[in-house]
Amino acid sequence: MLWSEPPDEPPEELRRAEAMLRRARTVLTVSVMLAMCLLSMWR
Repeated sequence: MLWSEPPDEPPEELRRAEAMLRRARTVLTVSVMLAMCLLSMWR
């Protein structure tokens, strides 16, 4: 790598999309766990 080359950083759009996917995955995981707990208590 030469000193004049730009750093290998992803573009801002890609970073925002990755952050949104991480948040969506967390929300989905928590909601599935909560639904499983509620369904197990309901029976």
